[in-house]
Amino acid sequence: MKRAAIYLRVSTSDQHPETQLYDLRELAAQRGFEIAGEYRDQISGTKARRPGLDQMMTDARRGRFDIVLVWSFDRLARSTLHFLQVLDELNHLRIKFVSRREQVDTGGPMSRAFVVIVGAIAELERSLIVERVRAGMRRAKLEGRAIGLPALLLDRDAILQDRRRGQSLGQIARAHRISRTTVRRVLCEKRTPSSPVPKSFEQPAA
Repeated sequence: MKRAAIYLRVSTSDQHPETQLYDLRELAAQRGFEIAGEYRDQISGTKARRPGLDQMMTDARRGRFDIVLVWSFDRLARSTLHFLQVLDELNHLRIKFVSRREQVDTGGPMSRAFVVIVGAIAELERSLIVERVRAGMRRAKLEGRAIGLPALLLDRDAILQDRRRGQSLGQIARAHRISRTTVRRVLCEKRTPSSPVPKSFEQPAA
């Protein structure tokens, strides 16, 4: 039975790798692969350092698996050059690379050529998206429109009342659809009222 490594990457803390993981486990089961390891990173695609990918490549050199499964090309590397470097090393180690979305693997020369082409297209697509976002932000700035997320509206009194009723931070966070950090900040604000004005600074009576 072939041993497969699964590599997952999501870009921000708002995303979850469970969808990728489910699909890749299903793919491994369909092809009769034994899952030898699962590696994941939660980091932007342009960042150079990826602990999960680094560990996977270390285990690849130790011969711990025969195949690498990813959800798509752009999950693996930060650029076409990096993608080709990873692919070249896997090929040197006689480890196949399989991408679910593109439905290709590196089992033959045509597949490897296709991987190179699609990798370049994926990088171009990312660059165009970044440029469109920057252009939109520049236009919004010139038009005087606010950039970014709207300010978070909090019902501080309701949060404090829920806390007095004995609700946990997690319960309050879920009820108000905010993070636990925000709940803690509201509670700390209540516990640290502004200091009274020293008498030496008080205005004299009229």
